[in-house]
Amino acid sequence: MLLDLTPWIAALLALALAVAALRRNGRKRLILSLPTSRTDGVFIGLVELNGSAESPTPLTSHLAGVPCVHYSWSVEEQWRRTVVSKDSRGRSAIRQEDGWTTVASGTESQPFYLKDAWGAVLVHPQGAKLETTKLLSHTCGPEDPMYYGKGPAGAIANSRRRRRFVEHGFALHAPLFIVGRARERSDAVAPEIASDRNAEMFLISSRTEEKIVSRHRTLAVVYGILGLVLLLGSLVGWDIASDPNWHERIGFYALATLGYGLVLLLGWTWSVYNALVTLRNRVRHGLSLVDVQLHRRHDLIPNLLRIVEALRGHERDVQAQLAALRAEASATQAAVPGADPHAVTPMLKALREAFPELDADQVFLALQKELIATENRIALARDYFNNIATHYNTCLAQWPDRAVATLARMKPQPLLAAADFEREKVEVEFAR
Repeated sequence: MLLDLTPWIAALLALALAVAALRRNGRKRLILSLPTSRTDGVFIGLVELNGSAESPTPLTSHLAGVPCVHYSWSVEEQWRRTVVSKDSRGRSAIRQEDGWTTVASGTESQPFYLKDAWGAVLVHPQGAKLETTKLLSHTCGPEDPMYYGKGPAGAIANSRRRRRFVEHGFALHAPLFIVGRARERSDAVAPEIASDRNAEMFLISSRTEEKIVSRHRTLAVVYGILGLVLLLGSLVGWDIASDPNWHERIGFYALATLGYGLVLLLGWTWSVYNALVTLRNRVRHGLSLVDVQLHRRHDLIPNLLRIVEALRGHERDVQAQLAALRAEASATQAAVPGADPHAVTPMLKALREAFPELDADQVFLALQKELIATENRIALARDYFNNIATHYNTCLAQWPDRAVATLARMKPQPLLAAADFEREKVEVEFAR
């Protein structure tokens, strides 16, 4: 009965491996479809970042004692025991078994900043897939201070008096690659990266993007080949065991191979189409970000300009009244020698009450900073759009994606040139 089910079990396992291969290929495409953003150009949504792990109050790892933003550790103790067993004839057999048992472990994380050359963005690592680096790996006996200093005082049964200390984590200043969804911070007008159940991926890795993509590509190929080998191996093995004329079924094996390849091809086509649709929607999202920043400039700058003009007029009125009071005081002293120079003091107090603050320089400086920040936002949004659109256009032009794009009637997206994205640029001109 079990022999009869073997081909079906193998077919299901081969199908599972094919799905795993397609999932790896999908993750590879997702990472490749995301342009690497600057920390000062992070927009709400799925983003990809490179930078270093920074924290004003870093953690100290338990075993290695190095500053870090995340670490996990374990202590394993080696054991050996003698096992006595009997064979089918009742004869006793003695063998030794060795192994390791975890006797202590722990982990600790904290929100940290990912820093690059342009700024920093807050990252909450909870819920992310963490690909850490090894901070410590040390095996020792009781004579080593770490044996009892970092491990428990007691010993397990059949202990060989050997312990293995292993710690992984993200050290302070270590380079990281992050893919995750950005959202608005609740305590500041700034983005942050955090877990989101609707996000396609949340990855924090100490490896580079190239190594991650290469690993997904390799595993996709390996899973696909293993599935085919498993399917054909089980079919051929089942036929050899049950049919002496199994060699006459070569055509069936070829058909099974063709069917497996067709499943992979259909799955790959479905994956490519979905990836291109996602990429196209991301291109549209990038274009909308440019529009949002342009509308922000169009609405914000005139309002700021009106405020500055009002304050400038306010200061001009105050200076004119002060000049008039000085002239009046000078004229009074010239006409009436010995007149009280403080006679205009009540008028000065009244003027101060009517115009309490004179700080136009600071407002002009704030306007200048806002103008620079606004233009930088627009430039970042345009760069983001051009990066994602360039990748989208490249995918549409390259084989084999081009075949799927042609069937889906997908068209390239024109890039934004310097003269194309101005859209009612706001001119800042002050009255003389």
